[in-house]
Amino acid sequence: MTSASPLKTYSVLGVPVTITNPEHAVQTVEGWARDKIGRFVCIRDVPSLVVISEDPDLRDLHHEAAMITPDGMPIAVVGKLRGLPVKRTCGADLMERLASRSAHTGVSSYFYGGKEGVAERLAEGFARRFPGFKVAGFECPPFRALTADEDRAVIERIKASGADVVWVGISSPKQDVWMRDHYKLLPQTLIGVGAAFDFHTGAVKRAPKWMQMLMLEWSYRLMSEPRRLWRRYLVLAPRFVWKCISTGGY
Repeated sequence: MTSASPLKTYSVLGVPVTITNPEHAVQTVEGWARDKIGRFVCIRDVPSLVVISEDPDLRDLHHEAAMITPDGMPIAVVGKLRGLPVKRTCGADLMERLASRSAHTGVSSYFYGGKEGVAERLAEGFARRFPGFKVAGFECPPFRALTADEDRAVIERIKASGADVVWVGISSPKQDVWMRDHYKLLPQTLIGVGAAFDFHTGAVKRAPKWMQMLMLEWSYRLMSEPRRLWRRYLVLAPRFVWKCISTGGY
């Protein structure tokens, strides 16, 4: 890990997860914004954690992450059952909390990801909602792999922006690998938030709060996009439950 004082973690299916909550995570990122150390933050939901737990390379990159937040409620519940002060800390909420405090804290954001125009709409939307919100830049990379020259240009643009935080929305695990491969080249905190770009621009509607509280957000998303998400919630999520029962979550 890149932090001088590594955050404490607990293991879920062999993947380290930070002992954190939304307020602690926000304050930690705001504290990092005062230095020029490159680091990255992974946001882990249940399906992505299952995939990562079964891939040694993806699993190992988490040991380089400065923070891994429990996006999925079941991941937080595993921590709670072990007596740890853990609360669900999802990417969309982390992004909103940091944006709402930007005028006061001075934390500036760069948005990297989404379909064409999404990053720009996201930046404009936060600027309207939170007066004083600091936008350092935005771009939507192509879905293909970048050439070496294109990649160097991206690094230079992000460096030159002076951003404190770079929000990365290119889906998991692609965004996790991108952050692992770039954080040593950049002086910012990179945070992989995936679908948060779509949530905050209205491209994808989030479940009502009561469904989130009852751990039913997965069912809302499945009903909204069954053809795309059926494997995530009908195969990977049950596999998570079975593996946690059979291994105790370790």
